[in-house]
Amino acid sequence: MIRTVSAEAGAARTVRSRRLIAAALIGLAASACQSRSPETTGSIGSSLFGIARPERSARADIDGLAARYNADPNDLRTAMRYADALRATEQRSQAVAVLQQAALRNPKDQAVLAAYGKALADAGRYQEANEVLQNAHSPAQPDWRVLSAQGMVADQTGDHARAQGLYEAALKIVPEEPRVLSNLGLSYALSRHLDLAEETLRRAAAQPRADARVRQNLALVLGLKGRYDEAETVLRQDLGPAEAAANVQSLRAMSGRPGGAKPARTAGLAPER
Repeated sequence: MIRTVSAEAGAARTVRSRRLIAAALIGLAASACQSRSPETTGSIGSSLFGIARPERSARADIDGLAARYNADPNDLRTAMRYADALRATEQRSQAVAVLQQAALRNPKDQAVLAAYGKALADAGRYQEANEVLQNAHSPAQPDWRVLSAQGMVADQTGDHARAQGLYEAALKIVPEEPRVLSNLGLSYALSRHLDLAEETLRRAAAQPRADARVRQNLALVLGLKGRYDEAETVLRQDLGPAEAAANVQSLRAMSGRPGGAKPARTAGLAPER
């Protein structure tokens, strides 16, 4: 009986861990990913690590953009800006509708297709997103941003091997790009390779262009490995001491390990091989 309870608890922790990482891949896409740059790394963002989304600015602009878009839906620049504002305020279905019309009016505009595909991914419509993103670049002229977005979609559908291949292809175009490295690290975490995830996220965080989201993802993986003190140290680079400590406590609770640091094995995560 004791073993059964322990196994069930481990399985529950595994599910919670995977949900945390999956949330990290897509959590900030609506706010951080601009319509012409669908490569942006996700993170658990303001839901755990206290980084504010640019919702206030988007909400201030959205009524004016809506009026301009409704007056002239053919104005592509306005349509793209309006869709960005909708995504930043988590109005995902509306953003998809706006970008769908823009794509219908501009079927060969790869920037529009990239934005539309990413909006579909934000809305959880992964199969459609994958189909659209395939047309947002070509094998002869691959776009690393689109490759990274395709990788995120593959991770969300559980095809981590394909996702990692797409991230590696993107890195051949932009070596050591921190946003792609961060997505790759999260993909390794989803496939239960936490040591490789940490190594990759440390590479990402070491890049001069790394931002707070990259460091948040590193802190997430450190927390999943039970190394909460190190996670807090990483978070303090972007948050105050009290806020960092509070967020690590939230990570403990969400990981299902209130008792403190434990090896990854006890969290139901497969050890590295």
